[in-house]
Amino acid sequence: MSAAQFLLIVATGVLAWVITSRIKKHRRRRIANTPINPRYLNILERNVGLYSVLPEQLKLQLHRAINLFLFDKVFVGCDGQEIDDEVRLTIAGNACLLVLAQTRPIYPSFKTILVYPSTYGVTQKTHDGHVVFDEHSARAGESWFRGPIVLSWSDIMHGSKNKVDGQNVVIHEFAHKLDEENGVMDGLPILRESSHYGEWSSVLNSEYDSFLKRVERRRNKIIDEYGAISAVEFFAVISESFFEKSARMKSDLPELYAQLQRFYGLDPANWPQQV
Repeated sequence: MSAAQFLLIVATGVLAWVITSRIKKHRRRRIANTPINPRYLNILERNVGLYSVLPEQLKLQLHRAINLFLFDKVFVGCDGQEIDDEVRLTIAGNACLLVLAQTRPIYPSFKTILVYPSTYGVTQKTHDGHVVFDEHSARAGESWFRGPIVLSWSDIMHGSKNKVDGQNVVIHEFAHKLDEENGVMDGLPILRESSHYGEWSSVLNSEYDSFLKRVERRRNKIIDEYGAISAVEFFAVISESFFEKSARMKSDLPELYAQLQRFYGLDPANWPQQV
């Protein structure tokens, strides 16, 4: 093969890649901008409590994000759970709240969402020295690193309809997906600017220490105590509170709220009827 032939093959490959990329980009733009089905709007209004308090412009942004989310993700029913528009839209409506102001691809690190009818059992092997035994637990949801998200439909509905209790399993598990986008799940997601990391670490470390003390003294009110397990779970539960207890967080934990406000690019405390 001559050098000219080799260069022609390379140029042809590059041109094909450019054309394919442009076609995909155009297709995704068309999908994002497709008006949302009125039947979908009814599901969002009925099942996603936070949807009702979104400003109109954010609702339009949410619709675009939902269109792409539904195009990208695969839903699988487990233990007889049916996957229909209600399941897909309820999950998508909550998950896409976290990425309303995001300019990067939406949840690129995974494809599949597994949905059980209700709380499901998990068996894990644990070690005590040389002894290995099975440990059984019931779960409402989990996020596998670089793998699927698993959710319980009954827990989805309980958390999604009540927009002020700080309990939303979809927000919780999808916060984990944002956390893992930097290659490790450690409670530190990819921030908007490199200059933000120092302040984030300082505030989050201080807030986590204060939170652990409040939990120990039984004086914790805004953040789910499940966050005391680790920094990873702390990020997930403060994300739940940021959206569902935003006014109280902004009033009582202003520095923590400010960090999440800058990360998510949203100010839910100023949405109507927030607590």
